[in-house]
Amino acid sequence: MRFRIAVMSVVLSWAVSSFPQNNVEVENDLAHHAFYVDFASRGQLDLRIRPGQILIVGSDENRVVVRVAGRQGLDSRDIQARFEKHGNSGMLDITGGPRNDVSITVQVPKESNLVVRVFAGDVEVRNIVGDKDVELNFGALKIGVGEAAGYSTVKASVSSGEIDAKPFGESHGGLFRSLEKSGNGKYRLRAYVGAGRLVLN
Repeated sequence: MRFRIAVMSVVLSWAVSSFPQNNVEVENDLAHHAFYVDFASRGQLDLRIRPGQILIVGSDENRVVVRVAGRQGLDSRDIQARFEKHGNSGMLDITGGPRNDVSITVQVPKESNLVVRVFAGDVEVRNIVGDKDVELNFGALKIGVGEAAGYSTVKASVSSGEIDAKPFGESHGGLFRSLEKSGNGKYRLRAYVGAGRLVLN
């Protein structure tokens, strides 16, 4: 019986160690405690962020940093960040807090592939070298694209509002505006705004 239990324990330990484990970090009060987590450059980041004034900025540091500001944001105690890392992929969820006057800055490694989803607000993405897939339902979205020649595909659309994409030689206003470009670059860009303004600069 003891031999059987020992064998089962070894098998179970091997099974657990054979599969990569997710690492989860949580901060429940972002207004009073900035959030830091190590994350290597050239990874895949999925950012799901509550409404507000959002800045997503690339840096030379191999980590993700989240800070909260704004008149009501600094007074809150329930804006939460949850980061789950699996290999070279990470998912960041930022939730909770007051409805208005919240500013959130998310610092990520400059060389990252991004997926960003925000329901409403003013969102800016800058200093990122990599694929970008950004959706905003309502508000203004500005994405720093760098060199237009660096992209293999570009798809940008606004259901109601305006697109200003000077690096790609396009500017449109009205309903159901879109642009598509293809090239010889290595990165992909997809940007969508439901109602509002989209700027690629």
